[in-house]
Amino acid sequence: MRVVFLLLALLGAPSASLAESNFTRINPPGPYAVGLRIVEQYDYARGYRGTTDTLTGKPVAGERARPIQTLVWYPATNSSGRGTTVSDYVKLGATADDFGPAPAERAGLEDNFVRTRVATLSSERAKAELAAPMLARRDAGAASGKFPVVIYAPSFNAEAYENADLCEYLASQGYVVIASPSFGHASRGMTTDLEGVETQVGDIEFLIGYAHGLPQADTSRLAVAGYSWGGLANVMAAAKDSRIDALVALDGSVRYWPETIKQSLFLTPARVTAPMLYVAARPKPIEEVSSDLNSDSSFLNKMKYADLYRVTMAPYVHADFSVMFSQRLAADGEHGDYDKDELSVANSWVETYVRRFLDAYLKGDATGRAFLDTPAAKNGAPRHLLTLDVTKAQGAPPTRAAFAAELNRVGFDKALATYQAFRERDADFAIDEPGLNRWGYQLLGGGDTRAAVAILKLNQELHTDSWNAFDSLGEAYAAHGDKALAIAAYRQSLVLNPKNTNGVAQLKALGAAP
Repeated sequence: MRVVFLLLALLGAPSASLAESNFTRINPPGPYAVGLRIVEQYDYARGYRGTTDTLTGKPVAGERARPIQTLVWYPATNSSGRGTTVSDYVKLGATADDFGPAPAERAGLEDNFVRTRVATLSSERAKAELAAPMLARRDAGAASGKFPVVIYAPSFNAEAYENADLCEYLASQGYVVIASPSFGHASRGMTTDLEGVETQVGDIEFLIGYAHGLPQADTSRLAVAGYSWGGLANVMAAAKDSRIDALVALDGSVRYWPETIKQSLFLTPARVTAPMLYVAARPKPIEEVSSDLNSDSSFLNKMKYADLYRVTMAPYVHADFSVMFSQRLAADGEHGDYDKDELSVANSWVETYVRRFLDAYLKGDATGRAFLDTPAAKNGAPRHLLTLDVTKAQGAPPTRAAFAAELNRVGFDKALATYQAFRERDADFAIDEPGLNRWGYQLLGGGDTRAAVAILKLNQELHTDSWNAFDSLGEAYAAHGDKALAIAAYRQSLVLNPKNTNGVAQLKALGAAP
């Protein structure tokens, strides 16, 4: 009872205290007030809980769809809504995946959850941190207008509000920012495997869909930011969805999990064309780096087709990118070689680069683009604090879509030469035999027999030992009215496969002997 009484005293205490918060907000907010909306909703397209509780063994009651606790920060009017504190955010973790408890039960769960989060702090520090005011006002009136959307993907197993300060700052600068927790496929426990990261990709996709229903959201201008594990999920989401216009990775795991990237198959440099801001912690000594992490395995080094800005923060270790938990609620003495004030200054530069990057790529702001292309010291950043490396995109990626666009430009009759040119640009570019065959038949079905012949001829030229490639080419020639060429193709198909009954039948239909 004494612990609960102490916690209630902390939660109800005024902001004044003997201790000061570990964190100082350096950057002033932007021109907008900040609203915060908490939405408890479900993704009914995905399951979450099984039929049996894995802890108690009891049957699961209630909703089993995937719960998505959704936090929305948005540009707001100045004088409406209820103010928030750090405590208001932290208590959200108590029911992040269980929306069922009644108010009295929920209050108890929230008190216990907050207590665990400040257990390493002195009572004075806990009081100061929990009472620290935030920018957001709950359910404030929305500012008029349409604003770019930023989906925030938290780190491994983290709460949606882990970087509430950054999300608030972006909302004050004219962005709608949306986040949900990082939970696993079937429980709060995230897993360090492909299933885990794809689960978070699914959450990002759900939030993009949700954003389409928000009156303020301009989803034609869309970015996904992610920290750590979320900084792998957001890149994977961009590889699947070309509507994502920009990526922010706060020491993202796209750098640290090369084997998971290999397993994903579709996460390739050619499919990531959205510009990326990668804000990194200071490099580890080589003795501390995993053996599978090197320049050859680095996905960042393979990103040829997107602008890439790499900002390395000298004061930051990996955990420091979670301002809520590793700066505001960090135990005393956990800041290593840098004190809390230096970390606050460093965070102000993280915010600045994220905002300038998003302004450049979502708002088309020339000032933001110039800022990114200027050496950090010339932008006023302390030389000891951060470094900036910029790599520009090397043209359009060699993808199936780009290949089709080039054929449309130069002519489908140049398919082989164009294919070879794409292969010279990127040896990983390839369209397999079934893929080319399907493409050819789709063109045939659309009535474009000339293009169909070109694609199926390319397939035959790349697979000279395939009887089916010759058989399909014969059909395309026949549809285009090239009877002699159709006969020749069908006959070659029979040379490679004498049992090709379709080839025999088609030759007879053309009035030719097999």
